[in-house]
Amino acid sequence: MLVYAGLFLPDGYPEIAKLLATKAEQGIKVRLALGDPDSDAVRRRGEEERIGDGLAARVRLGLLYLQDAIGAPGVEPRFHATTLYNSIYRFDDDMLVNAHVYGAPAAHSPVLHLRRLPGGQLFDHYQASFERVWEQASTDNVPAVLPQAGRR
Repeated sequence: MLVYAGLFLPDGYPEIAKLLATKAEQGIKVRLALGDPDSDAVRRRGEEERIGDGLAARVRLGLLYLQDAIGAPGVEPRFHATTLYNSIYRFDDDMLVNAHVYGAPAAHSPVLHLRRLPGGQLFDHYQASFERVWEQASTDNVPAVLPQAGRR
């Protein structure tokens, strides 16, 4: 998952953290690349969407909702500080790509459902984008940013 906050998942499916932890226990690789709430990129996006520090607060709220997954073995959280052109949610050979529109929240922007197809290039193109962000994302400040309620 590559997002700033990605709140639609825990909002729409409150058990998502437990599901991610269970999948990780079953050996599925779970990678969560969340926006660093203290980064310039998150601050700038909040300004562009006219919600100020509301986006950073949404990231922190997402962390609170995902705390059971973030603390689970096999779930790797990282923070990124990139300009997020698309949020990416990958599930094996299916991917949801939320194409962001300048000045609009993610919920007001289109979502593409992609499937990996033999000889296809679009799925791999978005996956490569995820990998580039993942490689520069950091685990250094993950514990420091976790909400107090999420610390074990």
